[in-house]
This record gives sequence, structure tokens and C-alpha cells, in this order.
Amino acid sequence: MMQRVLGLVLALCLATTAWVVFDNYADGVEVSPSASSSASVPDSAQQIAQGAYLARAGNCMSCHTVPGQVPFSGGRAIETPFGKVYASNLTPDDATGLGRWNAQHFWRALHHGRSYDGRLLAPAFPYNHTSLVTRADADALFAYFKSLAPVAQATPVAELRWPFGTQAAFAVWRSLYFKPARFTEQPQHSAEWNRGAYLVEGLGHCAACHGPRDDLGGSGALDDLSGGLIPVVNWYAPSLLSARETRLGDVPVQDTVRLLQTGHAPHAWVNGPMREVVQNSTQHLSVADLTAMATYLQARARAHVRADDVPRPTPRAPSLRASQRGAALYDDHCAVCHGKQGQGVAQAYPALAGNLAVQMAHTTNLVQTVMYGGFSVTTSAQPQPFGMPPFVLTLSDRDMADVLTHIRTQWGNAAGAVTEFDVARVREMQTR
Repeated sequence: MMQRVLGLVLALCLATTAWVVFDNYADGVEVSPSASSSASVPDSAQQIAQGAYLARAGNCMSCHTVPGQVPFSGGRAIETPFGKVYASNLTPDDATGLGRWNAQHFWRALHHGRSYDGRLLAPAFPYNHTSLVTRADADALFAYFKSLAPVAQATPVAELRWPFGTQAAFAVWRSLYFKPARFTEQPQHSAEWNRGAYLVEGLGHCAACHGPRDDLGGSGALDDLSGGLIPVVNWYAPSLLSARETRLGDVPVQDTVRLLQTGHAPHAWVNGPMREVVQNSTQHLSVADLTAMATYLQARARAHVRADDVPRPTPRAPSLRASQRGAALYDDHCAVCHGKQGQGVAQAYPALAGNLAVQMAHTTNLVQTVMYGGFSVTTSAQPQPFGMPPFVLTLSDRDMADVLTHIRTQWGNAAGAVTEFDVARVREMQTR
């Protein structure tokens, strides 16, 4: 009897292994030079220009460029909960970049998440989203990267804890979370809505940050924009569907376009990792594409009903002592820029009164901002943005908790208190 059970277990293990291998490697993409349409057809200037635009739309530069080094030469560390991976060199260097690749290799990487030699790519590369990219757009991207000057810069070896960096682990992860897909237009929606969906769900890979992830780093649907904490960097990417967190369903489309162009709009200012998205990507997109993205997001938000979007009971007021300390700290450190009544300064410092980011249930972003400060996004509209000083060495955890509680309960704001524990937790996460 025991032998029969062991035999069944062994058979099940072998069958599962065979299925995982087939699921990950049987993509049927022929990568020989004869199979590549670009092997003998020169790339046109128009195709290269389109590829450059698509690289902006996909924000490829942010990950594939070490700040201060040659664009797209790779080597930037991508922090994950399982260790570091390093973005690859996208210049056409034969030894360290895409020089030996053909269009089939590149298509396989985008659509199936496999590298030049067939290895499975780490899921830090959002191939679940780039899988939606059309073949024409993939070829244009490849033409653009081939047109760059080659840079000899080897990609450092990933520093992932065992067994997370093994091909076997990648294969299991992919079988659980990844399935190659193609973008399909929805005829019940307008061409503008479909273009926006293609950009948001595909190259824009917005759900990679604005969607939840589980303990294995798995994400939900490509259009899951319900918000989530970005691992390691510990910034909360707000829900793009919630009236309480972003209000995209209520504001005019042109306001969202302005936010993506400049980093600020009447209803919101970008902060944290989103600054780099605006700086390297969305500010460079056409008004037509930004309008399409905003139209899609607005429609999604209006169609979305969440229980937490209904009014909540007014939170309990802070103690008189904490309220007085918070008000005094605000006057000493914040009012000179953000105004006595939290009104802010147009084009310089965001208003705190009525600010949704100030009132979100997730307080991590607020604490990070007070602790470490930073500058607003650099754009062509504002090449020298205003900044905020860090208070990590100036204010104690209690000070930060009190001043943030003050901000969240004044001028019509109605959010819960920030505690010393909330501040200490963020401080600890940033020093790990």
C-alpha cells in the first residue's frame, strides 16, 4: 500500500514538473535569423521614432538606466523582497547588450518573458504587461534600441536569495501568475477608451504599482488598479478607482492630463516613485494619448463602486495636548510654505486643505514625505521644481505623529490620527 502511495506521489510530481516545463518553454517562437522579419529589411526613420516614443510610454529609461550614466545601458538595481535584480543593457552592444538579438528574440522577451538564450526572465521585468504589446510596436521598440550607440556594460548578476533566483523558481512563479496575452479591443467602448486601456495595461504597466501583490510577489489582473504598497520602497500607490483616494472618476479629464504632464493638478500632486514616471515617461506623451489614458481611467473609476468610498464616521479627535503640539509644530515648520490655512502656493507647494493624499487611510506616504522630503517632479513646464527639506533628524516620531495628525484634522480634512507607532514603523522599514 505504501509503495502504491509513493508511486502516485512520484507520478504526480513528475506530471507537475512536466506541465511546468511545457508551460514555460513551449512558446513556439522561432528565433533563428531566418525567422526574423528585420533580418534583411532596414528600419525606417519613422519606425525608429515610433520606437523612441514607445520607450517613453513604457518608462523603459527609469529601470534600464543608472542615474548619471548612458541611457538604456542597464545595471540599475531593482530592489525586491527577495533580493536585487539588475536591469539589462538595451543598447546594441554585441557582448553585453542587444547586439546579437533579432526581432524574434525581442518579441519573445516582451511577449513570453524569455531572454536571448531562452532563460526565463525575473518577474521584476513586467512581461505580464508587455505581453500585451502588439508585434508592430515591439518591432518599433527593437528598431529604436538598435539605433542607439552601443555601450559595453555588463549586467551584474542578480543577488536573489536561494531559491528565488533559480530558473525552477521562476518557472513555478510563472505557472502560477503569468499567461501570455494579447490586447483585445472592446467594441462596446470608443477607440479612445481602447487606446487608453492599451497604454495603461500594456506598456504603461500601471497595475505593477497601483495593484496589490501577495507574499510571492504575484499580482492580480492587468487592469487591477485598486492600490497597493510598493514592496521595498514602501510607498503606497493609491487606488486609481477609489473616489476616496484619487477621485479620477469625478475630476475633468483635462485635469488628469495636466497631472500626467506636469506632476500637479488642482486635485493632486505626484509624489514618491510617481515623480520618476512623470519625469521620464508621461510628460513626453502626446496630448491625444494622455487624454486616452485619462478617459480610460475616468471610465474605470466611474464604473467602480467600493464599500470604502461611502462616507465614513468622523474619526475621533486627537487629545487637546497632541492637538496643541501639532499646531505649534505646523506653525514652526510647515506654514511658511503650505500656508496658515493649508492653502499651499500654486505651482510651488501643494495645498494640504482638502488634499486626498493627506486624508488617505494609508499614512506611509505622508510619513515618508515628512521624514525624507524631496523635490517635486522636474518637467519642461517646471525645470526647477520647489522642494521640501527632510525632517528625519529634526523631528521625533512623536513630533511627526502630532503634526501629521494636525494636518489631517484641520481645514475641513477629516482623517484619523497618525500614531508614533506609524512613524516608527516607516523609519524601521527604511533602515532595514
